[in-house]
Amino acid sequence: MPRQLGELEDAVMTRVWQWNRPVTVREVLEDLQQERSIAYTTVMTVMDNLHQKGWVRREVDGRAYRYTAVSTRAAYAAALMNEAWSRSDNRAAALVAFFGMMSPEEREALRDAVRMVQEPEPERDRAPEQDREPEPEQGSEEGDVPGGSTER
Repeated sequence: MPRQLGELEDAVMTRVWQWNRPVTVREVLEDLQQERSIAYTTVMTVMDNLHQKGWVRREVDGRAYRYTAVSTRAAYAAALMNEAWSRSDNRAAALVAFFGMMSPEEREALRDAVRMVQEPEPERDRAPEQDREPEPEQGSEEGDVPGGSTER
């Protein structure tokens, strides 16, 4: 189960998720430095830790690495909610309490999400019955004589 990201890990992952492309330590560092004083080695260590924990993958690019998120922020949030929910001894009560904390807008978003999950899957490229060609019956192909040969 995923552990909640630490404050600095979350700040780094927020950038990786938002940019949605391979990023370097230098890029993340420069963006973080707009908010706080932070060293290159600190960001490098955090990104290496995120790689070791499986949050990002990395590829060599010259003398540096480029990091890419392994999953989305939505998947991370869902995993955290599932973990917290699974620890409850009364899941229904936990859901009721959680829903009670939601704003009307959040509850509407939840209704939309439930509708999306409950919709049946569309039939795959299936023509309506009247539009389909009838299957040939056995013995109806030209030259096919039931119980005989096709030679003439």
